[in-house]
Amino acid sequence: MSYVDCFVAAVPNENKEKYIEHASIAAELFKESGALEIVENWGDDVPDGEITSLPMAVKASENETVVFSWVVWPSKEIRDAGWEAMMEDPRMSPENNPMPFDGKRLIYGGFNMVLKA
Repeated sequence: MSYVDCFVAAVPNENKEKYIEHASIAAELFKESGALEIVENWGDDVPDGEITSLPMAVKASENETVVFSWVVWPSKEIRDAGWEAMMEDPRMSPENNPMPFDGKRLIYGGFNMVLKA
């Protein structure tokens, strides 16, 4: 089955357009590196929790929105090679494509897909 990378971040509301631009550049690179699908989602109904929640996980402030994204790869091997190539690409450098959010609060991980319905 496929391999999936996911990302959760808190983006300042004022940076929504900058985020979309940043994500569009990254999506192009993901596709060039072998990704099958890239999905970016701007939070709409993301409640605060009492013990845990997405906003708490990324320490979102009142003026930030939680974004949730994923990238689907054909395999972990293609994903690993793709990430390596992307990190070498100047379009991913902070100078050319700065993150419009606090990268220290970015949550990410890679997952083996076990069910797709």
